[in-house]
Amino acid sequence: MDAFFDRESLRELLERLHDTYNRPEFIPDDPISVPHRFTDPADREIAGFFAATIAWGSRPQIVRNGHRLMRYMDDAPADFVRHASERELAGLDAFVHRTFRGSDARDFVRALRRLDTCYGGIGCFFEDRYAATGDLPTVLADFRREFFEAEHAPRCEKHLSSIERGAACKRLCMYLRWMVRRDGRGVDFGLWQRIPMSALRLPLDLHVGRTARALGLLTRRQNDWRAVEELTAALRTFDAEDPVRYDFSLFGAGIDGALKL
Repeated sequence: MDAFFDRESLRELLERLHDTYNRPEFIPDDPISVPHRFTDPADREIAGFFAATIAWGSRPQIVRNGHRLMRYMDDAPADFVRHASERELAGLDAFVHRTFRGSDARDFVRALRRLDTCYGGIGCFFEDRYAATGDLPTVLADFRREFFEAEHAPRCEKHLSSIERGAACKRLCMYLRWMVRRDGRGVDFGLWQRIPMSALRLPLDLHVGRTARALGLLTRRQNDWRAVEELTAALRTFDAEDPVRYDFSLFGAGIDGALKL
């Protein structure tokens, strides 16, 4: 651990930051606000997946464009995925978020439609594969392969990270946090109850990595899957059943500059 923090001081800091950010006031300025606009679980799954997919760049832009994409889907994302006509899919062409274009959105809708037809939805796929394997990295690899079994343009593959290539898979890990974690605080949804919270990995980005290294929780310099495993293992020593609860601590402190590190 970092020389400035003994173990108990670090635990107290993580808990204090967790309590600061894991609350409903956190929602409006975060991409999770996009699925929070819906009450139906299927809508939350689809809206959450798209919000997580475009979650890079400026947070206000991510939130704004996530809500805009839902309007392109008539504010009924599950129905849109299942039933949109080719003409309605073409209406997505006007959407752009950085390098994620309308054509990528169309290919993602087709991939999600195939998952819904073949497996009963994205959540069923994840839960069934986890039940079969008990290994989240294997499930992430299986999901990416299955997702791109649908007809798609090769360019859209860059928008779904590959764990088999060592990527940190930050957006997928964040999406899984939203769908799996359940703590009654009103932020995460806890929809996929057949996946234990203990299996989740921390969403690792620039802000989280910088804060984790400053606190002595992470030594690996690259923000890759090996770093994800190292950081998650360190956080399991504080809460083995729910290590990813500290995403609120590390991300919140990093993005807001709450720690002068």
